[in-house]
Amino acid sequence: MAKPNKKGPTRTVDIFCSACKAPLFKYRKGGKGALIKCFIERITEDFTNEACICPNCNRPFARHALIKGTPAYKMIGGKVIFK
Repeated sequence: MAKPNKKGPTRTVDIFCSACKAPLFKYRKGGKGALIKCFIERITEDFTNEACICPNCNRPFARHALIKGTPAYKMIGGKVIFK
């Protein structure tokens, strides 16, 4: 399987916690669909103190995963929103 493009898309989105609206990431997202996974190499700004835990309400919003051999976060459904 092919690895994701390192340079990736140019469109950045802001990812927030759906419960407390705290900012989590700025991420270079490709495509128009829902946010299912975040490749760690595409995260441009990380506002979290601990991986996959919201810094404001301490709720988990994702899980660590290897997707096509690349480290990523798999988002838990309904825990994050993006703009």
